[in-house]
Amino acid sequence: MTQTLRGLHLPDAPDPVDLRHDLKLRTDLSVIRRDGSTAPFDAGRIIVAITKAFLAVEGERAQTSSRLRTLVSQLADDVVGTLHRRHAPGGKINLEDVQDQVELVLMRGGHAAVARAYILYREEHRRARDERNTAVSQPVPIQTSMSVTWPDGTLARLDRERLSSVIDEACAGLGETDAALVLAGTQANLYDGMTTVELGLAPIMAARGLVETEPAYSQVAARLLADTLRAEALTFLHDAPTQATAAQMTAGYAQYLPAYLARGIELGQLDPQLAEFDLERISAAVDGQRDNDFTFLGLQTLYDRYFLHHRGTRYELPQAFFMRVAMGLAVREPDREAAAIEFYRLLSSFDFMASTPTLFNAGTTRPQLSSCFLTTVDDDLDDIFQSIKNNALLAKFSGGLGNDWTPVRGIGAHIRGTNGLSSGVVPFLKIANDTAVAVNQGGKRKGAVCAYLETWHIDVEEFLDLRKNTGDDRRRTHDMNTANWVPDEFMRRVESDGQWTLFSPDEAPDLHDLYGNDFAVRYAEYEAAADRGEIAVFRRVRAVELWRRMLTVLFETGHPWITFKDPCNLRSPQQHVGVVHSSNLCTEITLNTKAGSHSGGAPEVAVCNLGSVNLAAHVRPDGLDVERLRGTVRTAVRMLDNVIDINMYTIPAARRSNLVHRPIGLGLMGFADALYVQGIAYASDAAVEFADTSMEQLSYFAIEASSDLALTRGRYGSYEGSLWSRGVLPIDSVAILDQHRGGLLEQDRTQRLDWDGLRHRVNRQGMRNSNVMAIAPTATISNIVGVAQSIEPTYRNLFVKSNMSGDFTVINEHLVAVLKERGLWDEVMIADLKYFDGSLQPIDRIPSDVKALFATAFEIDSSWLIHAASRRQKWIDQAQSLNLYVAQPNGRKLDETYRLAWRTGCKTTYYLRSSSATHVEKSTINGTDGKLNAVSATPVAPAAAPPAPVTPVAIQEPVGRTVLTAEDVLACSVDNPECEACQ
Repeated sequence: MTQTLRGLHLPDAPDPVDLRHDLKLRTDLSVIRRDGSTAPFDAGRIIVAITKAFLAVEGERAQTSSRLRTLVSQLADDVVGTLHRRHAPGGKINLEDVQDQVELVLMRGGHAAVARAYILYREEHRRARDERNTAVSQPVPIQTSMSVTWPDGTLARLDRERLSSVIDEACAGLGETDAALVLAGTQANLYDGMTTVELGLAPIMAARGLVETEPAYSQVAARLLADTLRAEALTFLHDAPTQATAAQMTAGYAQYLPAYLARGIELGQLDPQLAEFDLERISAAVDGQRDNDFTFLGLQTLYDRYFLHHRGTRYELPQAFFMRVAMGLAVREPDREAAAIEFYRLLSSFDFMASTPTLFNAGTTRPQLSSCFLTTVDDDLDDIFQSIKNNALLAKFSGGLGNDWTPVRGIGAHIRGTNGLSSGVVPFLKIANDTAVAVNQGGKRKGAVCAYLETWHIDVEEFLDLRKNTGDDRRRTHDMNTANWVPDEFMRRVESDGQWTLFSPDEAPDLHDLYGNDFAVRYAEYEAAADRGEIAVFRRVRAVELWRRMLTVLFETGHPWITFKDPCNLRSPQQHVGVVHSSNLCTEITLNTKAGSHSGGAPEVAVCNLGSVNLAAHVRPDGLDVERLRGTVRTAVRMLDNVIDINMYTIPAARRSNLVHRPIGLGLMGFADALYVQGIAYASDAAVEFADTSMEQLSYFAIEASSDLALTRGRYGSYEGSLWSRGVLPIDSVAILDQHRGGLLEQDRTQRLDWDGLRHRVNRQGMRNSNVMAIAPTATISNIVGVAQSIEPTYRNLFVKSNMSGDFTVINEHLVAVLKERGLWDEVMIADLKYFDGSLQPIDRIPSDVKALFATAFEIDSSWLIHAASRRQKWIDQAQSLNLYVAQPNGRKLDETYRLAWRTGCKTTYYLRSSSATHVEKSTINGTDGKLNAVSATPVAPAAAPPAPVTPVAIQEPVGRTVLTAEDVLACSVDNPECEACQ
């Protein structure tokens, strides 16, 4: 089907010379050829290459096309502009990098067929070169006269033996990799007088360019990156070697760790208490071999955002990082060395990973370790601005925020103090939005906040429009997340096609604190009062119309998310002390909050402390490794409980609340990987069953661990009166929700473990933590571990992932392993995966069972995700970040999807992913992934990309009538670099 470019002539093609004057040329660049020689950079060659690629696919149709002339000029200009931006004046560009950029621009421009022809053309020529060079496994020796420029400007002869040994070491134990191939690629990037930074970069570039052909090269690239990190970190430590191989560092960590700790304490970054540990015992426990376990994305992410640095230069190595976090969490343990070693082994093995704030700050002089903060904003000017100030203080040291804005009176409500009318809640949300942008966690992450509003609030329709790009920009919050806090009564009105009344909370204040049947009764009373003329500000709408608008704007902008008030409250263990008024930034935390101004007493600011079990590390082909999971969970719960006592609280209300209730949120990640290991397709009853059984085990062990901690450390302060104290476990609270729903709940209640025994245990010992489970998105920590994030299905089997560390080739290693077993993994398969955006379905030679096992997110009906989430939710005392994927959204599909989530007992949902709205770079061209900030002194954050153009999709009512066409769909991309929230 695919034509190649061999022997193609251009008798009638556009003259490249005619196009060259349109390019933004700079003539001071040069190109390094494959033989090591250099030539002046010639943009005309780029035009010829692109033109040939189009002619190979379009044939005679393109020969005289003016459209092609213009298009080629634009594409070539993109290539040249990118090369100029990436290289300083006088710089040298590798020929392969130029060709990679041509390929990338073709893919980004939507010319997949042309790019595929170009890929195969390059592959043909590569094979031809290999055939001509029978000694490809014996690379051409590096010039003996080649020298390297050191940072102080001195020249030294290139150490060829060390370069070769470092590459050999990086490939050791990774059977499918070829050190000679990496060395050959490295040599193509070397030149006389190159800097030490460029020397470190060259083998990394060579290895990462091979990732799409063999996933193990990601580990090779990571090991090579680790070599450059060692060179950087050891230079800044006293009495330590300035350079070390991985083998040398395995033994060298014992010497390095005390010097590293002394350096951090000297700089005022590390807690001096760390020096009081038995450092000989601690250092002996460090396992330097674990540096070899990272993927390239994982280690680059740690370098860019987590490792301690002084003025841009990192001095913290990977195992020191894990030990620092472990020591920081163990400072108050009776045997702190033993605890630190236990915590270190859990983290460095990737069996469990603490959340990003804990990783950032544990063991430092500012240990703000908590992930999420929830607040309620009162209807009082002082409290509103105090709440905004609190947002800034909480976000400063890394925290995701959820604000309940429902108490603030709506538009048109009377203001007694001025005898005027309120402008509603939206102007204050605008200020909160801008505060989140201003406080960006020291440049590590954007401040992140989510505003919640109940569906009966008079301003709810304005609230729905906050993320739109049209309208009055003073009433838009482009950076703030938003979520609907939906009571069951509203959903019942939608189901019955009833009326819905909107109120201002100053005239219906107690609705905010009511839920379940109590809410429904009181709400009807307010409606009757409005009919009698006793309420001044209200508006009546058809419930289904408001519901349709909620779904329409969710599709258009990605917000507000749909979250359900009643299941969050009716199943909350803490009903006796307060009301859950919102979730957090990522919709997995459900803790009670209270404002302080008018409600009396101190405000209740909820805090949650997160970490996630790597489920993939706890499964075998025949199922869960239950004992290993139990050990991981018990240690993880202890670590999370320690966070509460060690934590630095930036506002007093957060400290007071956290010490009284002590909530933690143990979650999981790598769910998709765990299914692959067992050969289970995501869209199957077996996957739903595994979601159920795996969460049951995790829930059982987490509750057991917290109860056992209560025996030795004491019960949490507000335990008496909780559901725990009454013998009601999370699985039992499903019945409470069902009772209030009147039998409308469709949630499985199967139990397999000895829950009666656990109830007796909790009754006897109590609980250390008010809440113990929550499944967070793990957007970043799953990158560190190298598994699929959270409970997500695989997005694509081959794509380029973008985050704050750059662009990285991501390939499904499980898929590659299966295709290798079946003799299907080759260059054509790679090209086909690129061409079909990582989907297997259109590739005829792939068997149907493999297609089913590796179906991607938009190829899986969203109902499978909801049913699996419902099974997990019955075991969880908080909630889960549940993204929903809808390939071809319309009103009917969205209506069915979100009603199903409500009926099956899901507490919250998170982003709606639409294939027409979601764009992740589909090109996986060799060498395009990652910016390799680790080789520069100052990391540069990637610029925000403009929204990708999308195809308008009609949103339809359940009955089929089109009510809106979305022109600018802005649903959050799956790997939005700015959307890393609490993890």
